[in-house]
Amino acid sequence: MPKVIFLPHEELCPEGAVVEAREGETLLDIALENGIGVEHACEKSCACVTCHMIVREGFDSLEESDELEDDMLDKAWGLEQESRLGCQAVISDEDLVVEIPKYTINLASENH
Repeated sequence: MPKVIFLPHEELCPEGAVVEAREGETLLDIALENGIGVEHACEKSCACVTCHMIVREGFDSLEESDELEDDMLDKAWGLEQESRLGCQAVISDEDLVVEIPKYTINLASENH
């Protein structure tokens, strides 16, 4: 089973987290299942960028993003080469190290 290491985030997981993942799960689902309250204002439909994450290690093991995700990512705060939307990044068999950016462009937290 692959592991996902979430780097410390001041509000969502101050200590960071190392969690087990199942192949075929999205990064967002893995975070939410483990109590890491990543925002997801569009309910995982690739219609916003509130679940923006940066994959620091293992990026190449993810399937390539599609055009819709790339268009959405262009709006993300702190966009980097290894940025993905958590709702679209599907885990394979490789461990990942993930950073959740400090800010989103969401003006009001939805507290899902």
